[in-house]
Amino acid sequence: MTRARAAVLAALDGATEPLSAAGVETRLAERCDQATVYRALHHLEETGHAESFVLYCSEHGVERFYVSASAPHRHWFHCETCHRFVDLGACRIGGLVADVERELGLRVSRHTMYLSGTCADCSAGRPGADGSARQA
Repeated sequence: MTRARAAVLAALDGATEPLSAAGVETRLAERCDQATVYRALHHLEETGHAESFVLYCSEHGVERFYVSASAPHRHWFHCETCHRFVDLGACRIGGLVADVERELGLRVSRHTMYLSGTCADCSAGRPGADGSARQA
């Protein structure tokens, strides 16, 4: 594995929430340029070291987010006001997936679930993670 790929994977492994390519690039500071980050993320996903999902945000549009494949499977809530992710915990829809497989004769290899809306802090008008006041 190249140093750039290892650095990108380390950034994903150390993250507490999904990261966009820009988020990975920010964490790596000056060690990798944008093109290298994108190539590394693509390679890591192709080789099973990373997983991604596409999220639509009313402010930022469509963006792909990445997580380390070695992390436990999680579901996420995305705040459309402060753009933070809230970890919803371990998978809660495994039973539903099993029902769908059984009823329709499918074999589900993976699934992604995220919810979007406004987090509790933004709903209450409390300052966000960056200290700025949020609009309610």
